[in-house]
Amino acid sequence: MNTNRRNFIQTMGAGAAGIGLASGISLGASRPGQNAPSNDDQVLFIGDDTAIADTVYGKVQGFVLRDIYQFRGIPYGADTSGKNRFMPPRQPEPWSDVRPAVWWGNTAPQIMDNRYANPWYSFADHWNYDDVSEDCLRLNVWTPALADGGKRPVMVWYHGGGYRNGNGIEQDGYMGENLSRKGDIVFVSINHRLGPIGFSDLSGVGGEAYQHSGNVGALDMVAALEWVSQNIANFGGDPNNVTIMGQSGGGSKVCTLAAMPATRGLIHKAVPLSGSSTSALDQEYSQKLGSYILKEAGLQAGEIGKLQEMAWKDYILLAGRAQETMEKENPGGGGFRGGFRPVADGVHIPKGTFYSEASGVSSDVPMLICSTFHEWGMSRTNPELEKIDAAGAKKMLADQAGFRGGFGDKAAEIYDAYAKAFPNAKPIEIMCLVSSNRKSVVETANAKSAQPAPVYVAWFGWEPPLFNNRMRAFHCLDICFWFYNTDLMLTHTGGGSRPRALAEKMSDGLLQFMRTGNPNGGDLPEWAAYTPERGETMILDDHCELLDDPDRQARQTLP
Repeated sequence: MNTNRRNFIQTMGAGAAGIGLASGISLGASRPGQNAPSNDDQVLFIGDDTAIADTVYGKVQGFVLRDIYQFRGIPYGADTSGKNRFMPPRQPEPWSDVRPAVWWGNTAPQIMDNRYANPWYSFADHWNYDDVSEDCLRLNVWTPALADGGKRPVMVWYHGGGYRNGNGIEQDGYMGENLSRKGDIVFVSINHRLGPIGFSDLSGVGGEAYQHSGNVGALDMVAALEWVSQNIANFGGDPNNVTIMGQSGGGSKVCTLAAMPATRGLIHKAVPLSGSSTSALDQEYSQKLGSYILKEAGLQAGEIGKLQEMAWKDYILLAGRAQETMEKENPGGGGFRGGFRPVADGVHIPKGTFYSEASGVSSDVPMLICSTFHEWGMSRTNPELEKIDAAGAKKMLADQAGFRGGFGDKAAEIYDAYAKAFPNAKPIEIMCLVSSNRKSVVETANAKSAQPAPVYVAWFGWEPPLFNNRMRAFHCLDICFWFYNTDLMLTHTGGGSRPRALAEKMSDGLLQFMRTGNPNGGDLPEWAAYTPERGETMILDDHCELLDDPDRQARQTLP
């Protein structure tokens, strides 16, 4: 299935935020030949001798756009279909010819039906999807130079989508061109296995042959980091200075990767956005779900191989039915993100709370954690909610709070506590703040701060002047600020000087963090490292300021 809605020429315009900035970056020998006609206005270069880079598997060829090299869809793993389904990633087969790397790799298998059914969300988020296939272990690279010994900081981006959906370029705000140019860094984004294809734990019913099946999607993410370690110097990057960053489900991926023994030495800084976490799925649950999958398929333990023969969509739907049945019979066990996500198997991913050991896997890895004020902006497509009063808001919170269940009899107490902490907020805004509460952010910060490396915490509150100001500081909005893409992700920001001013500060802070593990040194206020005692939090808005745990008393009313 091909749902792509952009062609190659349209995507050439994807670096709008930095077009007017002089880069001063030399492209070296891989730029078009000196005999080419002079054209000072040309921004795209592609040709037989242009943008060729070495990898351990073979040469790849990309292109140069606005002085930044781009490589799209580079394999970091083999096809995961057939006998490779449910198995750890394998290395790709080497190639002898120069491999084109000028178009995005396949999106991991996921249900695409009705992906664009809501026209308002399609307009605001305009998701980018290409072919969907199990041959999806692909990554993209943006870099100012190739193999020049530059040892540039490296960013590896993990997309959101709750472990079920998404890809490395699903939003224009994910593009790495502008940050690469602004900070002289190398930017990498990846696709990996998702949902039941990536996280079906069949170890309980299939034994040793399927012992890794519950975590193959996480092992894909590790494999991408191993590729970076082996190859990124050929793209001008420093394998000893790698920052991993992700948002929503991607933020949870970052926290999980930082706790995995296999990533020791591959990760040097970590940035989870709007999805921090301190534990993985309990294996008793995941293995039980595996048995329900087998039952739904009508198979015996010795017939698991037949699941590898199914079309990927049929298998995803079957696994979904199995989870529905299990949830009816065992409600609540899968948690907020469901049953198809990384498993605490005690081998690849630790059991219990992440970062519990002071000298553990990521003890020397600084972390920067951010969330937004209004992750779940309920009135974005429902104007009537702007009129809700306090009584109505309390009633709604009793029944439902974002993607989670409601607060029942505690709803009124919680609402009143947040109203006291934010006296100028409207009832709809109080609802959003409660549903978007920072409980998991603080839990992650507290856990990670027990290790020696510093933790920095931010809270993003900037609101775009779109949809009659109903979007507020919504889930995903801050990404394009960190990546200096506010003039590219126009349907999130509106574009212009106001969001760009904050993007300058935030991207500078991120670049400083990538270089040194400390976000200070730019135009943000002095940013103190987080401590559980004070809860130091940087408020990111038109006016930025560092506050001591501004919602602590309100948050303490949460169950």
